[in-house]
Amino acid sequence: MTDIHTLSPETLLSPPLAPKEEFNADASYTAKPRTLIWWRFRKHKLAVVSLAFMVILGLLALFADFMSPYGPNTINRLNTFAPPNVVRVIHDGALHRPFVYPLKRTRDPETARVLYQEDRTKVLPVEFFVRGETYALLGLVETNLHFFGVNDRRQQINLLGTDSLGRDLFTRLLYGARVTLSAGLIGVAFSFVLGLALGAISGYYGGWLDAMIQRLMEFIRSIPTIPLWMGLAAALPIAWDPLFVYVLITIILSLIGWTHLARVVRGRFLSLKSEDYVLAARLAGASEYRIVTRHMLPAMTSYIIAALTLAIPEMILGETALSFLGLGLRPPVVSWGVLLQDAQNLRTISLAPWLLAPGIAVVLVVLAFNFIGDGLRDAADPYGQ
Repeated sequence: MTDIHTLSPETLLSPPLAPKEEFNADASYTAKPRTLIWWRFRKHKLAVVSLAFMVILGLLALFADFMSPYGPNTINRLNTFAPPNVVRVIHDGALHRPFVYPLKRTRDPETARVLYQEDRTKVLPVEFFVRGETYALLGLVETNLHFFGVNDRRQQINLLGTDSLGRDLFTRLLYGARVTLSAGLIGVAFSFVLGLALGAISGYYGGWLDAMIQRLMEFIRSIPTIPLWMGLAAALPIAWDPLFVYVLITIILSLIGWTHLARVVRGRFLSLKSEDYVLAARLAGASEYRIVTRHMLPAMTSYIIAALTLAIPEMILGETALSFLGLGLRPPVVSWGVLLQDAQNLRTISLAPWLLAPGIAVVLVVLAFNFIGDGLRDAADPYGQ
């Protein structure tokens, strides 16, 4: 036992060190709101994994020119409906660098169907940072460097197989992610601004403004979507620029999809505008803009996040469904819905099931956004633990 007479005056006067647990507890009281949201979000494992998946997919789509071995419209008539190549590391029982076996093209003597068989006597090493087709990286820098490929002009590496024209499906999937994801995000950005603004005005002011906005929402929600899209598809000239059609489709999706968010915001504003802190801010002389942006909107952050993350998958599904039916984007634009047009024939699917890869990508993206929305909603809930 330590004798008190042997301790120095500095030791006696210094305060005791707080336990680590108490320090962490104190840090939670002094942390900023965004830090608390991030700490809560990290506890949702599926949300964190989904966020990482979407970040990786976004980077792959952004740098699709570099990450894909070929161009999205590169046709190879001698490689139609080729199955996916399997990347291997073992050859003849020995460890080998990543490689693929070349495919030999034959025909069934009875049905004349093209068949592909792996030639296991030859190895095609997978090369990294290879030279290939020229492209403009991010539309700025012209180069021909690709992340991976094979140094054989007669053979290709097709990680997800090819379509009816011999185009690499992996390449087209990455390019299609650009259009599909951007259409969903841009459409939600427009609808988010419209829904948030009109819903806030409707719920905060009420009266004849509320009545007009509600009638407008009811009118938009009463429009049958399928006949609307069929009429638009028939009215759009085929000679129009595909980029202009893409922008038009995105705007129309946003003009139709803002009503749900506006209803949620209106309902919350009707209940919040009579709260004591709102009345106190009004009596203190705060402007209406400050009351709405600094007091009312932060109180419904979890509701806005939930509605926003659910709206993005709806936009993506809407674009995919319309393009699949031929009512939305059309070739040469590459989107996941356009790619799924090749999977409309059951006979084609039975012969080339890898053509359903864009549909699997849509399912994974929709699930990822839903998990991210659940994690953000729970993390932003002010009453959550």
